[in-house]
Amino acid sequence: MSFFIKPLIFTACLLVAAGAQAASDRIALVIGVADYQHLPPLENTRHDAVAMADTLEGIGFDVSLALDPGTSDMVQLLEDFTFRSEVADLALVYFAGHGIEVQGENFLIPADAEVASNRDVQRQSLSLKQLLAAVDRARKMRIVILDSCRDNPLGDSIALQQGSGGTAATTAATRGGGGMAAADPDRGTLVAFAAKDGQVALDGTGSNSPYAAALIEKMVQPGLEISLMFRQVRDRVMENTANLQEPHTYGSLTGVPFYLAGPGENDAPVTVADASEAWAALKPDQEEQLLALADLGDTRSMLGLAYIRLNPNEGRFDPAAAVGFLQRASEAGSPEAQFELAKLYERGTGVAADPAKALELYQAAAAQDFADAINDLGFLHYQGGLGLPANPKKALTFFERAADLRHPQAQFNFAALIDDGLIPSKGPEDSAHYLYAALRSGSSDVLNLLSERPNMFTAQTRRFLQQKLKENNFYAGAIDGDFGPGTQRGIRQAYGLES
Repeated sequence: MSFFIKPLIFTACLLVAAGAQAASDRIALVIGVADYQHLPPLENTRHDAVAMADTLEGIGFDVSLALDPGTSDMVQLLEDFTFRSEVADLALVYFAGHGIEVQGENFLIPADAEVASNRDVQRQSLSLKQLLAAVDRARKMRIVILDSCRDNPLGDSIALQQGSGGTAATTAATRGGGGMAAADPDRGTLVAFAAKDGQVALDGTGSNSPYAAALIEKMVQPGLEISLMFRQVRDRVMENTANLQEPHTYGSLTGVPFYLAGPGENDAPVTVADASEAWAALKPDQEEQLLALADLGDTRSMLGLAYIRLNPNEGRFDPAAAVGFLQRASEAGSPEAQFELAKLYERGTGVAADPAKALELYQAAAAQDFADAINDLGFLHYQGGLGLPANPKKALTFFERAADLRHPQAQFNFAALIDDGLIPSKGPEDSAHYLYAALRSGSSDVLNLLSERPNMFTAQTRRFLQQKLKENNFYAGAIDGDFGPGTQRGIRQAYGLES
């Protein structure tokens, strides 16, 4: 069982997921703030931002660079970037400037901010949550890099205004003088800090900070897998600062390898969708680094090592060893490892078949909102499987949940179920909503079906989809349900194929 739709379950229009991916767009928003109007100026942040933008452009990113933006400028930049990121494979935000924690939340301070209290910071700055929201809908990978904890411009404490309840808050916590708190991003998103908790990031003696310099050096190396790249950045910064500064990352990337500068010679192409095949092409020296990181408890490294040993086409095929890596990652809480291990227990690959254990692992991954597991549980409840009785009504709740978590195939299939009248609580407008979401999520199958067989959907659903396209400036024609050239062009634009 995998995360693909079986057409025989429902109707002829349900989608079979394919490995094809959407356009491999990579976009970046680079912000550098040095010339603060009301706070101490910074030396290297402008240089860092310009150098970072040049570096990213050199490895194929479409870069938007902003130097010394004010609050309103930063808000508009982020709003525009959020919409563009929906059709990008990778969305990256880099910020160099003053950053501070207020009541457990990180804020990035614009050039014109005049802050003396926590409420000033909250009103006039952008939060890390806003940066994460800006990259959240990118199709494959989301990265936020904060080279922003050089010092706390407000000192170890800031004056807090009186709360609405009439009692003054206590001094806001800071990050050991660094002014930034730990982050807890969603799965599939990486937040990289220039320094870990309790440390201050250094400006260095050159034109770039040690962190920016290390990033610029490592980002351009082809064939360097991204998690290993950030590990090497950490090591280089520690080396260059005599261990005074240790960068740190939070979050977890997906289990498919990714190369910021593209694959190296003899590496698998970045378009390879099969994780086992992609990881198996990793160079031996990088596999050694994965083993070292796995020993330190890094679950993504464990996943990569498991995928390598699940590839039957090369000499390291060892399903039992793969089970061992996946068990370790599962016990450490990785939902992707739980999902992959569930499939092995279901099939009896590398371990004795155990339906009850497989179901337990699927449910554990689903409890962490892992959409593939939720989608599969929908099938298990619909058909009956792994000891579950057939329960189509309950299955639909799983399909809806997977769709709401932006699982592209689930989005399309749930739209089809609504259109067929199988979801009494929803109608054509809801169907169109999920169709539009599936397009933006990057399912090429959805694009092809809407292009080649639009009449599989009712006229009402087609009209609501046209309305959705018009609301987002992808279509300017009549709302008539006729998917002519104008609508087809809007569909392709919503998918991200045309500007």
